[in-house]
Amino acid sequence: MKIFLIPQKASALVFDMDNTLYTHDEYIRFQIESPIKRLAEKRGISFDEMKDAVAAYRKKHAEENRGAQLSLGNIFKSFGVSMEETIRWREELYRPELFLRRDRELRKALLRLSARFSLGLYTNNPVQVAGKTLACLGVEDCFPVIVGLDTCLVSKPSELSLRKTVELLGADAGSCISVGDRYDIDLALPLELGMGGILVDGVSDVYRLPSIFEDAGFCL
Repeated sequence: MKIFLIPQKASALVFDMDNTLYTHDEYIRFQIESPIKRLAEKRGISFDEMKDAVAAYRKKHAEENRGAQLSLGNIFKSFGVSMEETIRWREELYRPELFLRRDRELRKALLRLSARFSLGLYTNNPVQVAGKTLACLGVEDCFPVIVGLDTCLVSKPSELSLRKTVELLGADAGSCISVGDRYDIDLALPLELGMGGILVDGVSDVYRLPSIFEDAGFCL
């Protein structure tokens, strides 16, 4: 975990979902590979050829942008896949119920945090997939606000969808903290907009957040 900024007036937490609210390497790999397979079928090439092309594009972008990461949705746009099509593929392909189970420790941490903060989910998956994922984890009632890929039809990082999340939380940027596992995707833009930021290495760090905030002077 790396804490970049915790504003003392913080009133809302904006969570990423995948690799943040759960840690499951197999499911993360499935979420990357299954749409690449779909794109390979659409293009009439092998999965390995398509996977190599995506990896080459990702590497070139990083080299030209000081190592910055690019979301899979934005990569697919460069291969001619519309955001609407990406959303449809993810809704059809992703099956969190095959991989994830209820996480009592996560629920305990989120309930403690919700006593002090409004909680929002901001994800690059469609809202439908996000809802299924939260239900599998047993925390669907912890997030009154969910902003997904289909909310604004843009992939993170996006000022449009980030500001929409903040708006739905009834907060302002300076009173929100973004929590996620990828600096370029989850934290760089929020910090630029005056939000707080906490980089996590997985769900085990989320379990620790109540103690982190108590140590920072917040009463939970």
